[in-house]
Amino acid sequence: MRYTLPLLLIFSFVLHAQRADFSTIDFAKADSVAFIHKGESLENLPVLTHKLTANLTTDAEKFRAIYTWVCTNIENDYGSFLKTSSKRKKFAEDRDAFLEWNNSFTPKVFEKLVNEKKTACTGYAYLISELANLANLKCKIVNGYGRTATLRLDENSIPNHSWNAVELNNKWYLCDATWSAGRILIEEGGPKFESDYQDGYFLADPALFIKNHYPLEISSSILTKPPSFKEFTEGPVVYKEAFTYPIVLIAPVKMHLEVLKNEPIIFKMQVPKDLQSEKLILVVNRGGSDQIIQPVITRDKNNLTLVHSFEKTGLYDVHIKVDDVYAATYVVRVKRK
Repeated sequence: MRYTLPLLLIFSFVLHAQRADFSTIDFAKADSVAFIHKGESLENLPVLTHKLTANLTTDAEKFRAIYTWVCTNIENDYGSFLKTSSKRKKFAEDRDAFLEWNNSFTPKVFEKLVNEKKTACTGYAYLISELANLANLKCKIVNGYGRTATLRLDENSIPNHSWNAVELNNKWYLCDATWSAGRILIEEGGPKFESDYQDGYFLADPALFIKNHYPLEISSSILTKPPSFKEFTEGPVVYKEAFTYPIVLIAPVKMHLEVLKNEPIIFKMQVPKDLQSEKLILVVNRGGSDQIIQPVITRDKNNLTLVHSFEKTGLYDVHIKVDDVYAATYVVRVKRK
């Protein structure tokens, strides 16, 4: 039997189109350069950087080639992740000690990265920053909290993830090469990495990104009014497929909800203009069995509203599904009046 540890993203109220800043750039050339140099050695990073960027003109293309190469050549090492998580727990109550340890630990992961092309999030972020800096791009490692469907966070949680911020055209952008690279599958023989490049985490919208990436240094969120850590942990689960479309959830803002029986619950979202409304359904699970629900859908341009009422009390997992993939999950407790 095989289970997937999903790599997911939570959506925000407003989508600031970061990638739209580069709408005139066709990243196909940068991706092609990355694919041409697939399998290149990490023994000499300046040489690798030159190969990836020498024939590209803009900083955005250079960073894209670096990012694509890292995401498609480096394997996510779940064993390293577990070891790193164990070490991080030792500094759960001492933030300064954690930062000192993390800064000293980051270069140490590079040896395994060079030899095996395997690493955890720390190694991905370190390699991205090293290659970008060698290309004269300002890029830094951001440490903080990554929220997934399988990992519950609260005020006592320790930092568990690392990603990058890069400056392009005097503006900072966010990306996560670890989650772009693929997914971890839990199989009978142990965890296995499955390469599955996800473009959505490249130059991601900061207001969206904050929903499952909360930095230790809140200024690294690149937001003028970032949410509190509590708000961060209470949001709904939104999977990477939603980010691909994209589907931007607006309401409800919390994952766990309570409604009265026969009282309508309203899901509000922004969707692309070419996404057909009938492709969205609700999958409701109560007691282990799924029920497909066709909600009442209204649309005003890109704003979509799904409405459903529960006729029976109980605890439900409510999944928003589009094109046969799960986009988001809420947990709804239905009570009597």
